[in-house]
Amino acid sequence: MNAPNRRYYTVPRHVYLHVPFCARRCSYCDFSIAVRRDVPVDEYLAALDAELSIRFGAAAPTEVDTIYLGGGTPSRLGGSGVARAIELVERHFPLARGGELTMEANPEDVDAQAVEAWAAAGVNRLSLGSQSFDDRVLAWMHRTHDAATIERAVARARAGGIANLSLDLIFALPAELGRDFESDVRRLTALAPDHVSLYGLTVESSTPLGRWVARGDAVERPEEGYEAEFLAAHEMLTAAGLEHYEVSNYAMPGRRSRHNSAYWSGAAYVGLGPAAHGFDGDVRRWNARAYAAWRDLAVAGSDPLEGKECLTEANRSAESVYLALRSDRGLALLPAERDVVEPWDVAGWVTIGPDDRVRCTPLGWLRLDALAAALTHSRSR
Repeated sequence: MNAPNRRYYTVPRHVYLHVPFCARRCSYCDFSIAVRRDVPVDEYLAALDAELSIRFGAAAPTEVDTIYLGGGTPSRLGGSGVARAIELVERHFPLARGGELTMEANPEDVDAQAVEAWAAAGVNRLSLGSQSFDDRVLAWMHRTHDAATIERAVARARAGGIANLSLDLIFALPAELGRDFESDVRRLTALAPDHVSLYGLTVESSTPLGRWVARGDAVERPEEGYEAEFLAAHEMLTAAGLEHYEVSNYAMPGRRSRHNSAYWSGAAYVGLGPAAHGFDGDVRRWNARAYAAWRDLAVAGSDPLEGKECLTEANRSAESVYLALRSDRGLALLPAERDVVEPWDVAGWVTIGPDDRVRCTPLGWLRLDALAAALTHSRSR
């Protein structure tokens, strides 16, 4: 077995664990998943244990502020499987007192027994893949739950002691579905979530949706429809008391995702599991994407690393601009940049605060890539 690399990461405070298993591939999904009717829990955990041992086995445990189980569908591991996965991670990266431990879950996996096991294992934040409250739309998405199951999952999670809940919602679906998006937002806010992640539908060629669009069976939403639903959601969610703190994320005061906020601030984090990415402040690393490849490498005693990238100064500058603009902390302007951003201020795309930080408005977040590129170009001259 390879000797553990004691400096694989530089003082990480965050851990991401990718659990790839899903009951079905959603129509829009191009993530690294493994569709399994029967989830190989023991096999997955053995590979995870091996990966942790290869990279960190001889190092002293490092306390972290957040642990995030994403996927895929981590809740497919069941109550005991999730608890065992967390136990393996915390042997090397114990969660600090008051830390945030998030798990993504599909609504149909949330029952009283599972919630009890997850809470006992330390899960204190649940991210539910709700996506819509229209049963026709959920079927079109290939989701394996209906709207009533979302509502039951929310109630069961709270009854079981996991009160910090995030709900996902997808907007900009093809117009031919006839979805009432504002009705979906109203049903979501009626559940009083602590956090909402709002994602615009994107069409990837390798997905069922991509094939439907290529055949002409579905038509991608035009930019005008995308913008209208994004702005409608912003108005309704902020009216419900949620803060729009990042381009795709809303939270009640004090309920922002600490884990995701770390990504947006450029913090170091560990990535575990197939396709997981990690960052030590200087180098990005990513694991083998396919579950079987990651598993086979790890259990054979080989680091399942697939690639790495050292950030250049140009990379760092571009990322610092983009990451700052995508959250409500904004970007500190350099003196020469006022001429660049003042037209955006006039257009209503940004605000320039008394602290000399430029912050995107909702209209500006819709133009985030272009604004970030313009400022990055200005800084490179």
